[in-house]
Amino acid sequence: MFMIDEIINKLKDILSTDNKDKKIFDKDVAESLDLSQANFATMKNRGKIPYSNILNFCAKRRISINWLLYNQNPNSLIDSTDKYWIKYYPSVSVSAGGGAYEDEDSYESLELPEYFLTILGGKDNLKNIEAINVVGDSMEPTLNSNNIIFVDKTKNDLNKDGVYAFTTNYGLFVKRVQKRVDGQLDIISDNKDYPLQVLKKDEINILGKVVGSFGKIY
Repeated sequence: MFMIDEIINKLKDILSTDNKDKKIFDKDVAESLDLSQANFATMKNRGKIPYSNILNFCAKRRISINWLLYNQNPNSLIDSTDKYWIKYYPSVSVSAGGGAYEDEDSYESLELPEYFLTILGGKDNLKNIEAINVVGDSMEPTLNSNNIIFVDKTKNDLNKDGVYAFTTNYGLFVKRVQKRVDGQLDIISDNKDYPLQVLKKDEINILGKVVGSFGKIY
């Protein structure tokens, strides 16, 4: 499991190379991740890792995300993780409140560690996996705001309970979906502060089943 303090220290080391005569503080890390100091402090105190912001930081600086999160030597990735990637939509957010695919063509290639392959259905199934961001706290503790989730588009059978990404007339959501005896669907937020919703099958469009998130596989 990733520890946010360890990641912050690595980010400070990276920033210190650009500012050798300046001590790097949390506020500098927050600025580099395009986060407000207050938001960054809250996430740090709660142990939440802003994966999407970190990925953008690494992409801009051409830093290996595998080195930052997994301590892997970038030179060792050439024959393994460099070959395994999925579509990641950094502008798409899903969960509490709802979002939308504003521009489905605006995706980036997200590199994956080799050990993810088995969990995500093998190398040949990666073409069916897409990664999007989570916002809000409605699925805590299963999913936290700023998690990046992996959605398998081939898994859309609502006869099987699970966590799904889906759209309704009100936007794009990620929730736990369970089929009722009467054929309708229970839409469940794992955060018990949010009420249960009941929808008919024709009121929901399943994008795919959530098979994992960065830092957590289930």
